[in-house]
Amino acid sequence: QLNVFTGFLDLADGISEDTLDRVIDSQKPNQCCALVYSLSVTGPPKAMMLSHDNITWTTVATAQRLSYRCPPEEQEILVSYLPLSYMGAQLFDMWVSISVAGALYFAQPDALRGSLIDTLREVKPTLFHGVPWVWDRLLDNLKTSQLSSTPFRRRIDQWAMWLGLKTNRKRPTLFSCVGSSRQTHAPLCFGLAKRLTFNQARRFLGLHHCRQYFNLGLGLSRATLDYFLSLNMPIFELYGLSESTGIHTLSRQQDFRLLSCGKSLPSTHTKTQKEDEEGIGDIYIWGRNVFMGYLDDEENTQAKIDARGWLHTGDLGFMDPDEFLYVVGNTRGEQDKATSSGEKINPNPIEERVKRYIPIVRYVVLVGQDAPYLCALLTLKCQINTDTGEPRNALTSEAVAFCRQLRSQATRLSDIVYDGDPVVLEFISQGIDAANAEVASSSAKIVKWAILRTDFSIAGGELGATTKLKRAMVARIYQAEIESLYEEDEEEY
Repeated sequence: QLNVFTGFLDLADGISEDTLDRVIDSQKPNQCCALVYSLSVTGPPKAMMLSHDNITWTTVATAQRLSYRCPPEEQEILVSYLPLSYMGAQLFDMWVSISVAGALYFAQPDALRGSLIDTLREVKPTLFHGVPWVWDRLLDNLKTSQLSSTPFRRRIDQWAMWLGLKTNRKRPTLFSCVGSSRQTHAPLCFGLAKRLTFNQARRFLGLHHCRQYFNLGLGLSRATLDYFLSLNMPIFELYGLSESTGIHTLSRQQDFRLLSCGKSLPSTHTKTQKEDEEGIGDIYIWGRNVFMGYLDDEENTQAKIDARGWLHTGDLGFMDPDEFLYVVGNTRGEQDKATSSGEKINPNPIEERVKRYIPIVRYVVLVGQDAPYLCALLTLKCQINTDTGEPRNALTSEAVAFCRQLRSQATRLSDIVYDGDPVVLEFISQGIDAANAEVASSSAKIVKWAILRTDFSIAGGELGATTKLKRAMVARIYQAEIESLYEEDEEEY
């Protein structure tokens, strides 16, 4: 049943205080508090049972670990824009904000179509949790703003960002050495760069009151991390699953390593098993944040949680000597590609490498399951229709500016896909070759590629409600394009 808020309040009519007290007293820490449904494109969703203890303990541990502030001294201000069915958003937007008496603002329904930045400018949050897609959109907005500035202004920004990246890459050493004789101080001109560029960029995004920036979900590129790091905005990575009440490891100023998801919550444990020659293994986690199990599904519950209470995450990673966790892929078969030769290939590093060499590319999706060779589907950076959430034909200002650097006059996706702009296509081909040159195995090289006729979006079905890439759906939607890549010269491979 769907109720408006006034109707929800009316449900309390006729319920006495004694009845309410009895209900509250009957609740036990180990009883189920919430059901969170998995988002699956390959089968029916599973209902994950989270206990009262799961939620209350994880909430308190997270708020304390991240040093959330509480009234009357200060109050945290947050913005909620992701579906609350996503456990990470539910944890931070609801439970943590309630526990610290924070002020929570709800963004407009079209937040992910472009209005989020307007909400941020109005609300001025003190903490911000973004997903990779949102961080990429904020980056696009910043680059568009920089491109519209004067040449002199751009040179100032370039100098400041060079200094910011150089200085902030020393943050792991700086943070780990606070209070020691080896503490490193920022250069004297860092304050000037802060006033001229860093503060302006934060104000443009509405994040000038923000103390900490977090990323929820895997897939944030190194280029995006470096860009915000150069603006003195280090993005702290978090790692967790719905089965771990949304979070298990987190980064903060005292525990920060670039590309790492941070350290485990207090009194929880993380380990890797079945490690390969590079030290990468299956990630297992243990703690009071681990869920009760799947509703009415004992078989999958036992497969997920072993007899000693360790949760098998299905992710791959490694831990460094300081117990920082690095997640590099998964073991669930959703991403790894097994070619016809039987070799399994993790697509994530290959895709990130391609995006690094070809800045106008938004998404790279490696395909080639049980095929003789790997191919790639590429999307280019296009503007978004803020009314519908669908990508436009027009390229972003950043992409157009890059095309100008190549001496191409392309301003639309169709100029490249349909008209076959030779300059851009040659640059993309060279970028693929450069990415291939960095892989050791010939099976991990991209043999063919295709530029899709549209960018990915939630409206198009390629992205989920939390903007996570849905690989299985991409394979279905673009089945014809994938098949065409293998039609010619198949026997040769």
